Amino acid sequence: MNTEIYSRITSILEDLFEISPDTIHPDANLYTDLDIDSIDAVDLIVELKKYTGKRIEPNDFKSVRTIQDVVEQVDKLLVGA
Repeated sequence: MNTEIYSRITSILEDLFEISPDTIHPDANLYTDLDIDSIDAVDLIVELKKYTGKRIEPNDFKSVRTIQDVVEQVDKLLVGA
């Protein structure tokens, strides 16, 4: 796991959604564990776009369920895969 990306995502979740750091871990489900709804997901994508400087395709994030999934997708964006 890319720890730099994980740290940035953790910060976004804490700051933007006021999620307790205790509940954030790689296997945490965004929807069931962290109570992220569809509007929050859009806000998260906007923040990730600012972080990566790249356009994020909604289809790339359709299968994202956990924080680990988000880290993997952002990593792919950053390496240009």
